[in-house]
Amino acid sequence: MGTAGPLALARDHLVDPKDPDRPFFVLNSDVSCEYPLKELIEYHREKGSEATILVTKVDEPSKYGVVVVEEDGKVDRFVEKPQTFVGNKINAGIYILNPSVLDRIELRPTSIEKEIFPKIAEDGSLYAMVLPGFWMDVGQPRDYLTGLGLYLSSLRASAPHRLASAPYIVGNVVIDKSARIGENCIIGPDVSIGPNVVVDDGVRLKHCTIMRGVHIKSYACVSGSIIGWDSVIGRWVRMENMTVLGEDVHCKDEVYTNGAIVLPHKEIKSNVLTPQIIM
Repeated sequence: MGTAGPLALARDHLVDPKDPDRPFFVLNSDVSCEYPLKELIEYHREKGSEATILVTKVDEPSKYGVVVVEEDGKVDRFVEKPQTFVGNKINAGIYILNPSVLDRIELRPTSIEKEIFPKIAEDGSLYAMVLPGFWMDVGQPRDYLTGLGLYLSSLRASAPHRLASAPYIVGNVVIDKSARIGENCIIGPDVSIGPNVVVDDGVRLKHCTIMRGVHIKSYACVSGSIIGWDSVIGRWVRMENMTVLGEDVHCKDEVYTNGAIVLPHKEIKSNVLTPQIIM
């Protein structure tokens, strides 16, 4: 149904019968930012627009679809991968819409970005607010870890008390309060450790995400990787170069992985020397 069709199907959930003109948010799930939703709804009401989108500035707009915005914030038009400079703002994937937008959507596969927003812009009722702070599309593993680093840097500036603080911490790290960390570990920078994780003695973690229920055994080293739920990393394992483990993956002791993409419920018994998918 595209990016707009499901909104029409969800009309009964999006429109409040007691307040049928109340706007609602639409957010892409693969975006990481500071989510200034309060500021966005205030801006939307101030402009009196039918729809308002968040935009972010990029250094190389020719790689993206550019949103051409007038000085007052009104969207003039959209230009896909322009070869000449028309602006440096792109769609950040976060919107606030009036229920009337649903009336523009037919019950068929429809793109809100390519079909609905241009029509609202033609009617002069689409505005854009520039996103403050960082923004990252985290739909790919490498981008996810980049987004993690940006998010943790944002926490350092806005809520440093939420970051972990201990002699074994290097840089920005978040650790769930239920996680257990052994002795003589070094963790960071840019590490996220989820609930009920167990990290044994002498482990080195950097630029990685460790999800719920993972057990990392002694002296393992995980760098630039994502470890899925309930996985077990053996002693003296070394994981690097965007290794991604699905749920419940077991890695034997002393194994080396270089960019392995491992599907759930698998076991790694030997070295993975070159990037590959393990099914």
